[in-house]
Amino acid sequence: MTDDDVLTDTADDIVCGGECESCDACGKNSCHCSELSPCPLTAVLDVIGGKWKIPILCALSGSEATRYNELKRRVPFITNTMLANSLRELEGDGLVLRRQYAEMPVRVEYSLTDTGLSLLPILNEMQIWGLTHLPVEATGGVPSVDEHEA
Repeated sequence: MTDDDVLTDTADDIVCGGECESCDACGKNSCHCSELSPCPLTAVLDVIGGKWKIPILCALSGSEATRYNELKRRVPFITNTMLANSLRELEGDGLVLRRQYAEMPVRVEYSLTDTGLSLLPILNEMQIWGLTHLPVEATGGVPSVDEHEA
């Protein structure tokens, strides 16, 4: 496959030139990661990967703004260091907004940006996939989607 076969108008839009092995435009079920540099999927995993980032994003998904200590309560077992570092990285990647108010004591609130909110449907689909395809032990004892429907 040549560079002319894959056109990328935006980061969200991969269009097949007709001679590729697979893509959404062709209707085949595979990805183009080996043909793109850097790989967008790897880049996404760099942004949301790690033990704590997805739980933080999920904890922030339920409200407009969340203060640090409330966020720490919503993400069990996270240390202050890991929460602070993960929030800083998520803020740097444009997924989380940190708002500090000029009052004493200092009040800081965190919320998802529009970019962070756009990840929520994807995370929901990943959760459904996990419930459907992973053993019950891997999903924290939650039965699979098929078992819920039975």
